[in-house]
Amino acid sequence: MPAYDKEQQAVDHTELGHDFDLDAPLDDEDRKAERRILLKLDALILPLTALLYLSAFLDRGNAGNAKLQGLLGILGENADHKFSIILSMFYVTYITFNIPGNILGSVIPPNWALALGALIWGIASSAQAGATNFAGVVVCRLFIGLGEAGFGAAVPLYYGLWYRREEIAVRISLYCGAGSLAGAFGGLIAYGVSFIQSPIATWRILFMIEGLPTILLAVVIFVFLPSTPEKSRFITETERAVIKRRLYDRGVSHMHTFDRSAFPRVFKTHTTYLNGLIYLGLNLSLGSVSGFLPTIVKSFGYTNSRAQLFTVPPYAVAFVGTILCSYLSDRVRSRGPFVITLMLLSAIGFAILLGVPHNNSARYFATFLVVLGAFSNIPLMLSWAANTAGSHSAAAVRLGFMNSVGQCFSILASFIFPAAEAPHWYKGFALNLTFNVVAALTAIYLTIYYRRENAKRDASEAEVAEAVHEEEHEKGGGAGQVEVPPNLHDLAPGFRYFT
Repeated sequence: MPAYDKEQQAVDHTELGHDFDLDAPLDDEDRKAERRILLKLDALILPLTALLYLSAFLDRGNAGNAKLQGLLGILGENADHKFSIILSMFYVTYITFNIPGNILGSVIPPNWALALGALIWGIASSAQAGATNFAGVVVCRLFIGLGEAGFGAAVPLYYGLWYRREEIAVRISLYCGAGSLAGAFGGLIAYGVSFIQSPIATWRILFMIEGLPTILLAVVIFVFLPSTPEKSRFITETERAVIKRRLYDRGVSHMHTFDRSAFPRVFKTHTTYLNGLIYLGLNLSLGSVSGFLPTIVKSFGYTNSRAQLFTVPPYAVAFVGTILCSYLSDRVRSRGPFVITLMLLSAIGFAILLGVPHNNSARYFATFLVVLGAFSNIPLMLSWAANTAGSHSAAAVRLGFMNSVGQCFSILASFIFPAAEAPHWYKGFALNLTFNVVAALTAIYLTIYYRRENAKRDASEAEVAEAVHEEEHEKGGGAGQVEVPPNLHDLAPGFRYFT
C-alpha cells in the first residue's frame, strides 16, 4: 500500500479512537458482527427518522388539502393569491435557516437538533387550526419552515455519521419514501376528515390531526434517537468499535464536528452550484406536486373528496420507485444515471400534461411520472451531494446550500398554478418541463466531470505511489510517509467522487 495512504489511514484511525489494524482482513465473525450492528442501527434509526419525514411532509403539505376543505374562507379578498403567499411563506424561513440548521446538528447532539426542529414545526402546524385570518396562517407557516430548516438535509448528514457512503441512498429513500406515504396518507386523512360532522371546520380538524402527533414525536426523538457513534448510550463498546472500523473510507472524515474551512472549499467548487441547479428543477416539481396535486386531479372532473382519494396511487407508486432506484444506486455506487433517468421521466409527465389537455386518462397517468420523478430523486441528490463532499463539515454546508437554493423554486411553484388558468396551466407545466430538462442535462455534465476527476486522481496517485516505492528501494527499504495536510475535504488523498 502506498505510504501516503498509510498516513491517511493513520489520520482516520486516530479520529476513530480505537486500536485496530485497518489492513487486517475480516473473518466470518467480523462480518456477522457487522451485519448484527447494521440491523440494530436500522431498527433504531430508520423508523424514527422516517416518522419525522412523514410528519414533516404532512405538516408542510396539508395546506393543499385544507384549501379544498374551506381554508380559503378565512383569507378574505383575493383568497387564491393569498393562498399562494401562504404556501411560499414556509420556504422563506426554510431557505434562510437551512445552512445554520445543518451546522446546529454538527455542534450539538444531532438528536437534540432534530427534536428541537420537530417541536417547533409541530406546535406551529397545530396552531394553524386556531387561525382566524390570513396573517395568522402566514405566521404559522413561517415557524413550520423554521422548524423544518434544521431537519430536511440534516437527516442525510446524520446518516453519514453511522453508515458508509454506499449505504446511505437506500436509507435516505426509506426516510424520504415516507414523504410519498405522507402524500398518500394526507389524501386519505383529508378524505376521511371531509365526512366528519362537527361545528368545527373540517380544515381545522385536519391541521390538529396532522400537527399534534408531531409534538409527541419530538419527545420520542430526543429520548430514543441515537446521537453519535462516539457517545450514544444505545450501543455497547464492542459495537462502537465495529461501527468505527466499518466506517473507515480512504480520504473521508466521519467526525461529528464543524470545521470552518469547509465554507471556502464548498463555495469555491463549481459543482456545489450545479447541485443547486439540479435541485431547483427537482424542487419546482416537488413544490408543484405538494401544493397543487389535489387541485390538478380535481381538474380531471372529480369532486373534492374523490380528488383527495385519487392522489393516493401516484404517491404509492413513487414510494416503491424511490426505494428501488436508491437500492440500485447504492449497489452500483453511482448516482448520476439514475438522477438523469428520473428527471427525464418527470419531464415526460409534464409534457403530457401540457400537450394533451383534453385527455384526462393520459393526464392522470402523467401525474404518476411526475410524482415518481420528483420524489425518487430526493434521496439520490441528497446522497450525491454528501458523497462528493469529503467530510462531515463540508457535507453540512454543501447539503444546506443545495437545499436552500433548490427551495427557491418551491416558492415559484406556489404561484404558477392560479385557479384562473385551470385546467391547462400552460405556464406551470411548461416551467416544470423546462427545468426538468435543464436538471437532466446538468446531471449528465456532473457524471462526466466526476468520472474524469476520479480518473485523474487514479493516475496522479499511481505516479506518487511509484515514486515513493522507488525512493524506498534506493534507501534500502523503510516505511516512508507523506504527511497529509488536514482540512482537505474532497481534496484528501484517496478520496473518490461518486458518479
